[in-house]
Order: sequence, then structure tokens, then C-alpha cells
Amino acid sequence: MNRVRVLLAAGGVVLAIALFVLLARPGSSGSRQGGGGLVIGGPFSLVDGTGKNVTDRDFRGKFLLVYFGYTHCPDVCPTTLGAMAEALGKMPAPARARVVPVFITVDPARDTASVVGAYAHAFGPEFVGLTGSAAAIADVEREYRVYAQKHVLEGGDYAMDHSSVIYVMAPDGSFDAVLDDQMAPATMAQQLTKLGV
Repeated sequence: MNRVRVLLAAGGVVLAIALFVLLARPGSSGSRQGGGGLVIGGPFSLVDGTGKNVTDRDFRGKFLLVYFGYTHCPDVCPTTLGAMAEALGKMPAPARARVVPVFITVDPARDTASVVGAYAHAFGPEFVGLTGSAAAIADVEREYRVYAQKHVLEGGDYAMDHSSVIYVMAPDGSFDAVLDDQMAPATMAQQLTKLGV
């Protein structure tokens, strides 16, 4: 049984790497297309940390840094969100004002509006946490080509295996680029500046 879990987890990692390679190719400017014509992003209707319904259109005019994860994540999620916060801290105030970092849960069963809101806010007041019904989360995962799979742990608890990249969405809602979650904050700030943030 443990061998099957290891193989499934390894398969998820391979899928996430393949996804990153596809997304990392230069996209078409002003479109939602990533490498190879892959469409990234799309309309969504989710719930923020205050319980308010939020759609993709509410963020028009801002660059979005969209990251998918979950609040029970022991390592990569807090590390990546921390790096995003540090990168934004290295940017001039006018540039920071043009960016909204968005954390979308892949674990809506545990990540209620108040939970995901408090978690995102812990990384900075500008961070927005979003959740929704299982169907709404599945829809937004599909639109962003996100891999997420429940991984049952011994004792009955579970973790979420998921892809881990930062999507940069342009002020018009189109896909701009992906940033590697391993990127140093200073490099991330430089890349965002190159993208016109």
C-alpha cells in the first residue's frame, strides 16, 4: 500500500513538472495563452475571507499573483507565499500598489472563508485568500491547469498534492507569465518589474 502511495505521489510530481514546463514557455501577449496555445485562467466566482463573493472581474486594473495551495500545507505553500511577500517588499510602493497577491485553496473542505482569509492575511494585508464550493474550486483549477489531489495519510488525516507555480495575470485579466515557486524574492521582484508591474 505504501508503495502505491509513493508511486501516486511521484506521478503527481511528474505531472506538476510537466505542467510547469508547458507554462514556462513564453505566452502570447494580451491573451490567456501559455506555451503551445494552452489557455490559462478564466472567469471565476469564489468567496474571500470576509465571506463576500468575488469574481475575476473584481481585480481588473491590477496585476494578480495567483498561487494555489492549502492552509494545512507544511512547507511549500507558506514558503512560496513568504517569498511573494518579500518580493513585493523589495518593489517601489507604486509598483506594489498595482499588485494583488491571491491565494486560492485546493482544499475547500477545510479552508473555509475565515480560515483562508486569516491565512492569506498573515503574509500581508494586501494578500487575498479565496475559497468556494468543491465545484467552484474544481472549475478554477481547470481554468489555471492546476494539479491537485488528496493524499490520505496514516491515521486518517490527509494532505493535498498540488502543482506549485505563481501565475502572473495582467490588469486586463489575461495570462502574463508563471514564476517558479523556488525563485529568490529579489529575482521575483526583478521579473515582475520586467513584466511592467
